[in-house]
Amino acid sequence: MLSALMMYAMASLVITVIPGPTMLLALTNGLTKNSSVIGLGIAGAIFSDLLLIGLVAVGLGSLLAASEILFSVVKWIGVGYLFWLALQLWRSPSGLSLSGTKGAPQLSGSQAFMRSLLVALSNPKGVLFFSAFLPQFIIIDEPQLRQYVAFALVTATIDIVIMLCYALGGLQAARLLTAAGLRNINRFCAAFMLLLAGGLAVYKKL
Repeated sequence: MLSALMMYAMASLVITVIPGPTMLLALTNGLTKNSSVIGLGIAGAIFSDLLLIGLVAVGLGSLLAASEILFSVVKWIGVGYLFWLALQLWRSPSGLSLSGTKGAPQLSGSQAFMRSLLVALSNPKGVLFFSAFLPQFIIIDEPQLRQYVAFALVTATIDIVIMLCYALGGLQAARLLTAAGLRNINRFCAAFMLLLAGGLAVYKKL
């Protein structure tokens, strides 16, 4: 099982490093210089990992993979939510507020948690990834619950490390850049998130 865990960890690390919606959120959360926002944003993404792997473990991931209607519903919810987040990021001058207007309420830790959680759960590619990829490393002859727990912990650890790197990058940028520079980072993330939303909109199951 140890060798399977190591192979899964290496493959998962390569995939996780590639910027996705949750990684972009970790970066923009870092711009706030708020430890609660950074920490709870990461916690929301990790909680989604555990939920998705749990769904796969009990067989619900296969249901999503098999149902065109359910897949489409989740996909378009994800597209809409990513588009909305992109607009919020574009309007925000420095990543410090939700609406981007002067004096607007600051992003709270609970909002960061829910934002990361909903982004991950509304992306059907995550469930399909775990449904198609993770089971390949499961050893049928050994207790499967213990294996799924181990893979969930490995996934969570990798995500925490990578998201911390993105968040620290945002934190460093917030310390060094001017307000205009921070606004440009937000708009870059917003544009990239729109690109991801477009990619999800045209994504079809194999």
